[in-house]
Amino acid sequence: MPHRRDNDKFIDYDSDISVDDDAAELSKNVKGKGKAADSRRKRDKSKGKAKDAQAYTWEASYTRSWETVQEDEAGSLQAAVDDWMARGRRRRLLAPSTAIRRTIIRHLVLLLDLSAAMMDRDMRPTRFDLMLQSAREFIAEWFDQNPLGQIGVVGMRAGIGERIGEMSGTCLSFVFKVSRAHAHVLNWPGNPQEVLKHIADRHKLEPTGEPSLQNAIEMARSSMSHLPTHSSREIIIIFGSLTTCDPGNIHDTLDSCVKAKIRISVVALAAEMKICRSLCEKTGGQFGVALNEGHFHDLLFELIPPPAQQATISRIGSAPNARSGNPSADLMLMGFPTRLPDTAPPGFDGSDV
Repeated sequence: MPHRRDNDKFIDYDSDISVDDDAAELSKNVKGKGKAADSRRKRDKSKGKAKDAQAYTWEASYTRSWETVQEDEAGSLQAAVDDWMARGRRRRLLAPSTAIRRTIIRHLVLLLDLSAAMMDRDMRPTRFDLMLQSAREFIAEWFDQNPLGQIGVVGMRAGIGERIGEMSGTCLSFVFKVSRAHAHVLNWPGNPQEVLKHIADRHKLEPTGEPSLQNAIEMARSSMSHLPTHSSREIIIIFGSLTTCDPGNIHDTLDSCVKAKIRISVVALAAEMKICRSLCEKTGGQFGVALNEGHFHDLLFELIPPPAQQATISRIGSAPNARSGNPSADLMLMGFPTRLPDTAPPGFDGSDV
């Protein structure tokens, strides 16, 4: 097309149109390539998310779980499972770096929250089912590490404390008369099967109502009031509610537990409560809030080893209330029967005690 004069200016329409067309085509190509790259990146991200996504958060703990165990020559997994459990027990039994005096004879009352709050499903399958399963495992492991201990079970529901199981161990006692003024009573150690029977029936422990910390603690304290001073007195509370329905001042009950030297530990399934932390801090126990199922299991099993004894003695030349690194132990007089000459019938000589 020939050039046309327009106000003394030459305009080349062919060149102008061709430049505009080339620029438009170039911009379209750049935009198209950018959109294609963005779409590819989005598809890659969506694929990665689809692979990593889980239907439920609790399923993440079972991802590739088959790689944690190895089959033996016979194709069985039992040996691997036993080895895994043994490693866990050895890890908990490792001695600390410093020498700690621990209680050998332990008496424990397990307080279970049986209120309506335990039916929540924030922990799989429910708080109640998780508590029962963990309690069974805890009792079996506790007796494995504390063969001389005894356990009682108390439930909290409908605003009262319900005695589920008496302190484990037989009711028989042997009284050896050492002198006219003293006598020693030896109780048989507990049996884990007796305790497990008390919490075996799930329907008898169906949660209902509100819990009562004061009533349950008072019941546990009264069941341990007759115990000797050389044994430990402990209360472990598995608590899933955010309220407690108490008939009186629970701080009075706390003061009574402190005077009776009862150690209270709490494992919470919901959230921290001020009274629960006060119970643990003033009695020397442990307090923890479970974040998930595995954390709840770890918090509960941390209470299995015997607690360290806390005692104060006064050294010569030191302050009366100075704390010693290795306090003196309270010795308990013990005796064993001796066999008389073979010609005499078997008997017991009290003078050898």
